[in-house]
Amino acid sequence: MSFTRRRFLQTSSAVAAGAAGSQLLGVRRPFAQDTMSFEPEPGAELRLLRWSKFVQGDEDMWIANTKKFTEQTGVPVRIDNESWEDVRPKAAVAANVGSGPDVILGWFDDPHQYPDKLVPLTDLAEYLGNKYGGWYDAAQKYGMRDGEWIGLPLGASGARMVYRQKWVQDAGYEEFPTDYQEVLDIAKKLKANGHPMGMALGHGVGDANGWTHTILWGFGGKMVDEDNNVVLNSQETVDALEYVKELYQSFIPGTLSWLDPNNNKVYLAGDIGATNNGISVWYAAKNSEDPAMQAIAEDTYHAEMPVGPVGKPTELHLFTQAMVFKYSKYPNAAKEYLRFMWEKEQYEPWQLAATGYISHPLADYANNAVWTEIPKSTPYRDCVKNMLWNGYSGDLSYASAAAMADYIIVDMFAQAAAGERSPKEAAEYAARRAERYYRV
Repeated sequence: MSFTRRRFLQTSSAVAAGAAGSQLLGVRRPFAQDTMSFEPEPGAELRLLRWSKFVQGDEDMWIANTKKFTEQTGVPVRIDNESWEDVRPKAAVAANVGSGPDVILGWFDDPHQYPDKLVPLTDLAEYLGNKYGGWYDAAQKYGMRDGEWIGLPLGASGARMVYRQKWVQDAGYEEFPTDYQEVLDIAKKLKANGHPMGMALGHGVGDANGWTHTILWGFGGKMVDEDNNVVLNSQETVDALEYVKELYQSFIPGTLSWLDPNNNKVYLAGDIGATNNGISVWYAAKNSEDPAMQAIAEDTYHAEMPVGPVGKPTELHLFTQAMVFKYSKYPNAAKEYLRFMWEKEQYEPWQLAATGYISHPLADYANNAVWTEIPKSTPYRDCVKNMLWNGYSGDLSYASAAAMADYIIVDMFAQAAAGERSPKEAAEYAARRAERYYRV
């Protein structure tokens, strides 16, 4: 069930009450307001750490919006970029040593590893949710802890099946299938035709986590239950591992070591017929001056992630949200910067410039022109609306964040696929690893 405006209004009073004694900054205003601002501290200047771009339009418009913020407020903002894999450890170090960027765009449930180190953002999140149609369920799950917002969701680099239409049609399908058994069938046919599939099984924060969790949940498996008991060692998990072990036989060699950039490069080289990825592959080909890349872009299409035996979407996408750290000398300026960047006047042009590379966490942005003006982006529109959360179906916590950072699910699938362990042995071993984090 999506986090509707009605539901948001029903819960807002309780959230506001819980936040009253917190370290929220700025003047609290009526909840139904359409405008809000936080007065930056005198002499404020900010430093933002964010993940490196995969889509040039994302970075260009983010910088342009930031420049506009500085022109309007007089607050300079330094933007640092790190590789996807480096953001999480750098954020953890900053939290632990009490020094670093004022704002960090982190991954998944990173804020839940050090909630006491973060400036609460409840008033800002309430304002944005009320103004823009409410937060989707997964966004609320990621951003909140104990009734208070500790992160401000930006959205998700959504994953879809990216495929070469002609090669899929040569394999006997009009478009890439969304049924698990048909995916096995087309994978075998693509390989036989010299266009194998390839999906990451290395320690890449986005692609490998995304598709392996989707498959696990699609069979009904999960790391923990609603009471946070580890239930990974189950028949449903073994079934998912058996499936991926068979699917892996149709992969191009080398996927066990793939990080997030690898499938982009291999796809654009024409070596694979399908992979899971964001819209960045198509974007890179479309904006290339190479006619060969233009031809790949023309033949590239996107399909929603396959649905497993549970009969409904079970997607995990690379979720990102902003954190403001308590060591910042300018928390008001940081909150004002986030408010400015999340407002429609900045968010929608940024999302459009990035061709929908980040799927929104606020319901009203489903009406952004990007989803209709760029038809190949449309399959990415509802990624956050339909997604689950890592650690499903338990709580987000230090345990869920640490277990993902340790790549327990990815390693489990990689071991089974490569034959390093049998599916049953891989599930048992992964469950033991998970117990280390979830043990009370």
